[in-house]
Amino acid sequence: MTHPHQTTAANSSAGYDNLLDADRRQWLRGVMQLSAVLVLVLIASHYVGLLDYRKLADGLPAIQTLFGETIPPNFTEWRNWILPLIDTLAMSIAGTALAVSLSLPLAIMAARNTTPHPLVYQLARGLLNALRSVPELILGILFVAAVGFGPLPGVLALGLHSVGMVGKFFAEAIEHADNGPIEAARAAGGSRLQVILHGVLPQVLPQMADTAIYRWEYNFRASTVMGMVGAGGIGFELMGSLRIMQYQEVSAILLVILAMVTLVDTFSSRLRRKFK
Repeated sequence: MTHPHQTTAANSSAGYDNLLDADRRQWLRGVMQLSAVLVLVLIASHYVGLLDYRKLADGLPAIQTLFGETIPPNFTEWRNWILPLIDTLAMSIAGTALAVSLSLPLAIMAARNTTPHPLVYQLARGLLNALRSVPELILGILFVAAVGFGPLPGVLALGLHSVGMVGKFFAEAIEHADNGPIEAARAAGGSRLQVILHGVLPQVLPQMADTAIYRWEYNFRASTVMGMVGAGGIGFELMGSLRIMQYQEVSAILLVILAMVTLVDTFSSRLRRKFK
């Protein structure tokens, strides 16, 4: 006759062995997944020539020569860069505001727990994917052709491209909202709009504000590039200096852009701390 203590010990030993087997299988699965990722990275790196050390070494002298031509930076035209910098800053702010204003209603339609209909959900998700898939530079070229040169096409390009990403993050934040306040608002007899206003948005507004601030940081950096396609801003000045091969002036403009990006990042970090 088997003693109860022996049965308990056998069960504990079997349970411990099962835990070890499960842990071992999980570890092997993780190793295999990591190995697959590393193989994919190596294949991609070889395909694009990143592992061609001879070609990289042959390009070093040219890089050193070009770097030597950028020193010392030439700041003699700094007064002419003030207005383009203001244009760049205004472009990023207006583009982010446009993106947020369009993203909020789209996100409500693209979230499973607030969309009015599954078809509306699929259409909204498809629109967000489409806007996210078109680079802002392509949109900038199209809007320059449509409305002419200046900051306006840059604002439109940055805003519409940002809708794809900002709307996606907004929709995911809405989908992860706690269902308790939502059900409470419905039980109180609230309409769909009232449920969204009182049950959903108060939960997700801090995350939305955080996303909007992060996107403003990105849009400021992207707006410096938009000037290269004729959308105004400091990028237009940078492109002009590149065309006439004034590399010392190019390095000066890049340093000014770096300083502005640092200031924007510092300011946005303080804003994010206030929203937490």
